[in-house]
Amino acid sequence: MKDVISQYRIEQEPYYREVSDEIAVYEAAYSTRMPMMLKGPTGCGKTRFIEYMAWKLQRPLITVACNEDMTASDLVGRFLLDANGTRWQDGPLAIAARYGGICYLDEVVEARQDTTVVIHPLTDNRRVLPLEKTGELVHAHPDFQLVISYNPGYQSMMKDLKQSTKQRFGALDFNYPEHAIEVEIVAHETGVARAIAEKLVSIAKMARNLKGHGLDEGISTRMLIYAGNLIATNVAAKKACGVALISPITDDPDMRDALDSAVTTFFG
Repeated sequence: MKDVISQYRIEQEPYYREVSDEIAVYEAAYSTRMPMMLKGPTGCGKTRFIEYMAWKLQRPLITVACNEDMTASDLVGRFLLDANGTRWQDGPLAIAARYGGICYLDEVVEARQDTTVVIHPLTDNRRVLPLEKTGELVHAHPDFQLVISYNPGYQSMMKDLKQSTKQRFGALDFNYPEHAIEVEIVAHETGVARAIAEKLVSIAKMARNLKGHGLDEGISTRMLIYAGNLIATNVAAKKACGVALISPITDDPDMRDALDSAVTTFFG
């Protein structure tokens, strides 16, 4: 059974640049096994943070990318047919609860609300997961923790967490790092010169000011790393910015012209 969970261990240290005191706060939360919620815009480092913390705490990390087609069975498990008949197969949430991993539900509001209610018994003093199809009541391993993430600025009222779910979690707020730290991250992750990283971050700052004024989302740190990686492989900077920063976030011709102008300001 040890092999079931050991495959989810993170062997090498992920790069994570601390922004405030989030590492110490999360360590304190994990020491009490408090369920945690990571809130912030897409591409700002939420997933990298939980990967780093799982490595630091030496706990297996089981990540579930939530989507609107996900069912409760996708989380807790289902019966499968094989040559010997039927057998039960635990889902990712059940594996983490049974063997003591961190279960990370990424963009949890993308899942249907009737699916996410299955996490409730794991997020209070009961710490249990009922498997209705088998009649088993899984008592969470002492090392188990549940972590969810979502982007509150992107969600509509029809796609938000219920208060009955939110209040079961502690929360850490994430945002794009302040300028100098983001430059450091981009330079480290891509290998480009700091001067180039400075220009990329400056472009992102200009684009983020347009959020709500023609852009649904600003340019994320992840997108800056994509652009830096292209530049590091000798793609021209303006072309790299077009491919990685502009085309993915808008199809509006006027908005593209505005972002092209921002790129030209820094890269000529």
